[in-house]
Amino acid sequence: MKKYLTALTLVSALFAVGMPQAFAETAPATPKAKKTVKKKAPAKAAAAPVEKMPLSSDADDDENEPEIGGTKSADFNCEMGNKLTIYKNDDDDKHIAIRWNKRVNRLTRVVTTTGANRFENRKVGLVWIGIPAKGILLDSKKGQQLANECKNVELPTAQAPAAAAPKS
Repeated sequence: MKKYLTALTLVSALFAVGMPQAFAETAPATPKAKKTVKKKAPAKAAAAPVEKMPLSSDADDDENEPEIGGTKSADFNCEMGNKLTIYKNDDDDKHIAIRWNKRVNRLTRVVTTTGANRFENRKVGLVWIGIPAKGILLDSKKGQQLANECKNVELPTAQAPAAAAPKS
């Protein structure tokens, strides 16, 4: 009997707490005086404006194939059998050309804070990020990787000389 009284008291207390909220939601709204809210003027920025990193300009991003005569080329083998070639001109460190899918595209350097070499062509949507050990080719329009773990064919790996060394 005490269990029933305790349960009944508990249920009554829950209804007592919940009922005013239920009535408040269903009760008709009484007209109240309108309050006018004044908007504050936006605070002026005290800090100096932040310099934006330069992006590749649309003038540099051309969909036509660039002239690659007189450039140095480097072949890269990537995961899943993908291959690409990068063409560089010693006089111009702001641009490279990449042969990908039987097409050559010109990419423009984008400044990074990490020290990685980043080149992109915004019109085509290609982005090349290169570090000394490897590189990656991205499609910025589709938001996906095109080629990953791209390694220069001409650069020997660090493990190859160690494996070739005779054991004594």
